[in-house]
Amino acid sequence: MRKRDLLQMVTGAAAVLAGAAPRFAVAQSGGTWAPDRPLRLIVPFAAGGPADIFGRLFAAALARELAQPVVVENRTGAGGVIGHDAVAKAAPDGYTLGITGPGALSIAPALPQQRMPFDVWRDLAHLCLVVRVPEVVVVNARSGPRDLAALIAMARARRGEVTYGSAGIGSITHLASALLATETRMEVTHIPYRGAAPAATDLLAGRFTFMTADVPVLKPHIDSGDMRPLAVTTAHRIASLPEVATTAELGFPRVNSDNWYGLAAPSAIAAPVRQRLEAAAVAALRDPTLARGFAQQGGEAAPLTGEDYMSFLRAEAGKWEPLVRQSGAESL
Repeated sequence: MRKRDLLQMVTGAAAVLAGAAPRFAVAQSGGTWAPDRPLRLIVPFAAGGPADIFGRLFAAALARELAQPVVVENRTGAGGVIGHDAVAKAAPDGYTLGITGPGALSIAPALPQQRMPFDVWRDLAHLCLVVRVPEVVVVNARSGPRDLAALIAMARARRGEVTYGSAGIGSITHLASALLATETRMEVTHIPYRGAAPAATDLLAGRFTFMTADVPVLKPHIDSGDMRPLAVTTAHRIASLPEVATTAELGFPRVNSDNWYGLAAPSAIAAPVRQRLEAAAVAALRDPTLARGFAQQGGEAAPLTGEDYMSFLRAEAGKWEPLVRQSGAESL
């Protein structure tokens, strides 16, 4: 055999063995797995936003459970699609995980012109739900309607004149208000922004009528008295805004638009590795310290796993798909 052919054979065999190493290590350890180096947690949004805040809190708790550092890496772009794609294409060795959310998993696949570089169901192993983040409907406290009934009456009387802002076309903040409008039969006009923060700034300036967004984003403005909360769009009242009624209490039980973040890994991850990561994630989410940290940011720990979690993801996709079509949104 020529030297060049021998070198190619050895190189190819090494590559195969490298790819099989995590599974071989699991087999040698009797079917269990424990990480022996730091893990990477990809957050698909910018540092400082809700996904990043919740992701870092979760990373610290997960690190305690796995006895290894969990390093957060922000991979932004395309409404979270780029970060999700990075997880899907990572080595399936248990050392790369990702925070997921409804934008890339439930909304983007339904957009007619959205290029999806990964398949939501085939390319990702969906490990668990991490946190629910309630949404709140707010208006300018100085000039906005006094309550949700007054907003609905205004929108019905002035068809198309009442406006709402969002963090962008196809975002959860866009579709949450679209869902509210559909269920309350309001005819309203959408004004998209590049993020929830600039939208909130323009609401304070009186440039549109209302918006629906994550409680952690809007609560400082509510606490200052500059924004008036009309309802939380969740199944039950929340600890951070206990005096604010839910949309269900106000007669609209189908208006439920919690934002949420989950945990995923590449789909080819070995079963024992997946099981260990799921167990560690659930243990972290049941830690009272993490629960308090989430609550301080307006979130609720939600350790949903297995078929229950997959059912949740399918229900979310089914809920948002018709609204995406109605909204006219084409891509993130």
